[in-house]
Parts: sequence; structure tokens; C-alpha cells
Amino acid sequence: MRNRRSILCGLVVVAACSMQAFAQLSGRPVVFEGARLLVGDGSEPIERSAILVLNDRFVRVGREGTFPVPAGAVRVDLTGKTVIPALIDAHAHLGYMKDLTSGPQNYTRENILDHLQRYAYFGVAAGMAMGSDWGELPFQMRDEIHAGAARFLTAGRGLAPPDEVRPDNMRHSAYSIATEADARKAVQELAARKVTLVKTWVDDRGGSVRKLSPALYRAIIDEAHRHNMRVAAHATGLADAKDLVRAGLDVFAHMVSDVDDELIALLKERPRVAFLLALGGPRRTIYAPWLEGPHPLVRETVSPAQIKRLRDRLAATRPDELERARDAWSRLARGIARINAAGVRIGVGTDGGGQAGDQFVGWTVHTELENMVAAGMTPAQVIVAATKTSAEILGLDDLGSIAPGKSADFVVLDANPLEDITNSRTISTVYLRGQEVNRAALRARWSGPSSN
Repeated sequence: MRNRRSILCGLVVVAACSMQAFAQLSGRPVVFEGARLLVGDGSEPIERSAILVLNDRFVRVGREGTFPVPAGAVRVDLTGKTVIPALIDAHAHLGYMKDLTSGPQNYTRENILDHLQRYAYFGVAAGMAMGSDWGELPFQMRDEIHAGAARFLTAGRGLAPPDEVRPDNMRHSAYSIATEADARKAVQELAARKVTLVKTWVDDRGGSVRKLSPALYRAIIDEAHRHNMRVAAHATGLADAKDLVRAGLDVFAHMVSDVDDELIALLKERPRVAFLLALGGPRRTIYAPWLEGPHPLVRETVSPAQIKRLRDRLAATRPDELERARDAWSRLARGIARINAAGVRIGVGTDGGGQAGDQFVGWTVHTELENMVAAGMTPAQVIVAATKTSAEILGLDDLGSIAPGKSADFVVLDANPLEDITNSRTISTVYLRGQEVNRAALRARWSGPSSN
């Protein structure tokens, strides 16, 4: 009897999903009812919510019973679930990592699409490839809609000092900036390709390269602002950070290594400056419990060889390296707590998918959320950072919140992330542009005999 009852329940679920899919394809409205809803703006959750979706847009959002459900609408019961807006990764390097290799040889349409599908699997609606793209491919993919995949956003080619531009790193395709004329010409070329965010690097890599001079990054920022473009910089030094803020920088692609009163004062004077923290690399040396087991989402999407390689790397960390990593994390966490308390805008960027390897696309968004809470932010603040604020940083007007007129991109969770931010990983279903992502098919492909 129990088996018959289980089979019957399974058939009911399949039938409901089939009706929902039919409704979405045929243009019938769908109403999702009963879930706890976090709309993405930091407001109090809506218990027993109702979300009306038509085609690829949210139409009505509120508490159950506060608006009429159209005749013929398909009703989806989400009682006991939590719904959040789909997440956004505002700093990544898509297309580089594949299997156990990382490099420009992997930069293909097929591999970028695979990364976008991994994002979708993890409830990520969009990812910004920040400065490591080249050729026509990124602009083609930016302007396409890929079913069952996240949106591809691109900053095009980054702008780097000559020492940074080498064939063996992600700056291999960057514009080599030696003069102000170089800087302005590069920005103008990006503007012609409708790039909205320019990426540059201001870092001496521990004294191994000559970093971009103030005169050059000021020319980049000035020219970008002339074209209504914003500028993001990889810059972690405190002195550089202060001068970049004075020069009008819009986005820090990483957290700076230290924070003092002067930087806080500068940031308060310029409230539009934003930070994407990219904490995965700095923290996983000292904290990666999800690797043991490993976590089911990692096991479903990452090859055993990749998991083993990362485990081996972390296990080989020397005691002195571990101590330095702990000290560095403590400084970062204190700085994040300070800028957060000062009201500085903070979004989510993982720096994932690049040539460092083993920063698993999609999964690292969720570990980033956990790291941000560990640095002193509340789960509610982190959800806003990963949705509304990241969308604003990237200029995505139709993403980042669950509200009428927005793209119907959302995640259904089995548990409440406000109680424990790691509940962002309890993914039941993902919807992008109103369509359910076929996570089972993706999982089967990645775990098959020919998977990565």
C-alpha cells in the first residue's frame, strides 16, 4: 500500500509539473502559492505569498488572497518552501576552466554555455565575465537568449599595464595600456561594442609587475564616464584604493586588503562606489568543510578528479601559509564589517571560473554568501547583496527582485536562508525567464560517463 501511495504521489507531482510547463509554453498564467517570499529588497518576508507569472514576467506579487487569480491559471503549491530572486555573480571569468585545465584554449561557445548552465543549476540568473573576453564570441553570446542558462554579460577586453599582458594569463587578451592615448582609445572601442562596465587592474602582484599609474587609470575613468560607462578595478592595496575612489572609480572587483578611517570617509562622500568581495580564494584555505563528503551539489556538478585536486592542494598548505591565510582573512573580515557598517554598497562577485582553477562555477556563488556572513554581514543583507545590489551594480533593471514587470527569475528553496545562509543550497527548483530549469537533465549530463 505504501509503494502504491508513493507512486500515486509521484504521478501527481509529474502531472502538476507537466501542466505548469504546458501553461508556460502556451502563454497561460501560472500562480505560485504558499511560499515564504523574500522579494530581494531587504523587507520583511511575505508569508503565504502568491506570485503570478505570465510568460517571462512577474505580473502580481503579494500575500495569498490579496489579488484575483486569473481564470484558467495553473496553480503551483509551494507551501513550506522559501522563494528568493535568482542570484547574480557580478565578477567572474567564464569560459576558461574545463576539466583539469584552465586557459584561453578552453574559451569556446560550448564551454561558456556549459558555465552558464552551471549557473542556472545553482539558481544564478546572470554572470559578468570581467575583462577576460576577446573576439566576437562574447558579444554574440551577450545578445543571445540561451534556454535553461544564465545570461552572459561581458566587460569585453580589460585594460592592463604592459607587464600584465602575457599569453599565459587571463590578461592575454587585454588592451596593453602604456599611454593616456592607449587608455582612451581602448575605452572608445569598448563603448562602440555597447560595453557598460570597463575592467582594469591596479596591482603590482607582490612587486612582480609595474602597475597601472594614476595618470593612466584616471584617463580610463574619465573616458569611460564620458561614454556613460562605469569602471571596475582589481585593486587591493589601501593607498591605491583611496586614490581610485578620489579618481571616480565605480566598482572594486575585490575587497581591499585593509580599511582605515580615511577610506571610510572617502566612501561616505561617494555613496555610489560598490565592492564585489570575491572571498572564495582568501577563505577556502582555512575553511572548506563542503569539500569533505563532498557536499551533494559539488558531487553532482564537479568531477572526482577536480575535487581530489583541490583537496590535495589544501592538504598541502604549510603551517606558516595557513597562519598567514588566517591573518589575511581576519583583516578582510574586519574591513568588510567596517564598510558594511558605513553603508557602502556591497554586491556579490566570485572571481570564479578563471585560470586559478577549482573555483567551481555556480557553487562558488553560494560559498561566497556564507563567507560574507562569516565576515559579519547578516543573511538578510547578503541576500540583498546577491540580488538587488548586484543587479544595480551591473545595470540590470529587470533582475534582482521579485516585483511586477521584472523577469521571472527565481529560486525555490526547501529551507529559509534567513535562518542559516547555507540554506541557499537547498535548491528545489529554479526558474529563469519564467521557465523551469531542467536540473535533472543537467545533473545527468555532468555525472554521465563522458562528463567533466
